[in-house]
Amino acid sequence: MPDRPVILTGFMGSGKSSVGRILAHQLSFRFIDLDAEIVAAAGCPINDIFARDGEEAFRALESEQLERFISEGGGVVIATGGGAVIAGRNRRRMRAGGVTVHLKVTLEQVLIRLHGCTDRPLLAGEKVPERAGALMEAREHFYADADIQIDTDGKSVEDVAAEILRCLKGLS
Repeated sequence: MPDRPVILTGFMGSGKSSVGRILAHQLSFRFIDLDAEIVAAAGCPINDIFARDGEEAFRALESEQLERFISEGGGVVIATGGGAVIAGRNRRRMRAGGVTVHLKVTLEQVLIRLHGCTDRPLLAGEKVPERAGALMEAREHFYADADIQIDTDGKSVEDVAAEILRCLKGLS
């Protein structure tokens, strides 16, 4: 198994947190939900960070927390936020310090999984399908840079975690 962090990337609703918890348990690793760590560090919900300080401030916190947990080394599964891949420094740090796993999901699945969700500031308001599609398209080439690509549509979180485990064993 990897002696570096396993870092899950992918669009919001791809299953990073759900799969990450199971994968961490199976590996006997610690699980880190990066969004939860950002909330803890900021002392307020992500929506409040966006509303009060803007996306740029949120991304700075995201980069700080990502660096913090990658620096700890192996024995951890990190579920990043969907936009963590936007910053070049984050992508470089993830590639250098961990094994990156992209959980691929279709727009249709994202819309089903996030229907009625109110804690996604980038998908608040109207025209959610159009905005989600545009965000997904803009980020796709960043996600594609991962060491491992896993399709999640039509699979249980347990099946996705098992597939990641098989891929990790193949990297060893």
